[in-house]
Amino acid sequence: MNNSYLKNIFRAGIIGIFFLLGGVYISAQNVDSLSLAFDYIQRNHLDSAEIALKAVLESKPDNPVNPFLLNNLGTVQRRMGKLEEALLSYTAALGTFPKQLVFLEARASLFAEMGQPQNAIIDYTSLLDERPNDQDALYQRGLLYLQIKNTDLAEADFRRMLDLNPKSLYARRGFASVAKFRGDYDSAEKIYNYLLDKEPQDFNLYAGRAELYLLMVRPGKAYDDINQAIHLAGGDKSTNPYLYVIRYRIKLLLHEKQGAIDDLNKAIALGYKEEEAAPTTPATPQE
Repeated sequence: MNNSYLKNIFRAGIIGIFFLLGGVYISAQNVDSLSLAFDYIQRNHLDSAEIALKAVLESKPDNPVNPFLLNNLGTVQRRMGKLEEALLSYTAALGTFPKQLVFLEARASLFAEMGQPQNAIIDYTSLLDERPNDQDALYQRGLLYLQIKNTDLAEADFRRMLDLNPKSLYARRGFASVAKFRGDYDSAEKIYNYLLDKEPQDFNLYAGRAELYLLMVRPGKAYDDINQAIHLAGGDKSTNPYLYVIRYRIKLLLHEKQGAIDDLNKAIALGYKEEEAAPTTPATPQE
């Protein structure tokens, strides 16, 4: 999950806070603490922001704005890598407002990040009950259905996206993933080729096609694609561990043992755990 997404969640929480402040008394001290917390976040001093937000929450436990503060605290903790603590904060916020869509979206994406697809699906489903035409939620839930090997439900979500927007490229990404999962490699390749013609600068698409070529045992083509993906993602400064995991697997097929080890070590240094699966990181629909 990228920081811009987390910042959007945090910004939505701030809007909620100030919407509620119109009818709620809040002390000058708490206003100062909130201001300080937001200043820390803007400067990326996340440990200080966490302390400041906790101080506001503890000073007035019954304040109606606390669920929004808890949501923001969860996002701060998430950016710090404190995923279990972030989950507790998001869940506490939802305890007061169980249908608050910002809170549901935050926790759903966190569950996905933590490798808990079933829980993430439950939250995305609750979100879609309230906002059935949310294409981002449909896309993310579709990918999660693939994680639990339910291709029919995944395909249904992607088809719903296409019904809402016949030009949706993200729906077609979803269909490529479904085809790849079902072993329909020719169809998947055609979809990836179409998408790359439309979005030639998208590193996720090259990484997805590289995975496909791995499955097709075409390591030369896979190697070209993953190198292009890494180049587009920032070259040697790319921080996506799964790109290096894919290249590690390709190099094993090409019998480049030392290069494979180097890529695996780089992926581990970026946070990859060897027991994890290695899907490409999904982008977020902007259509």
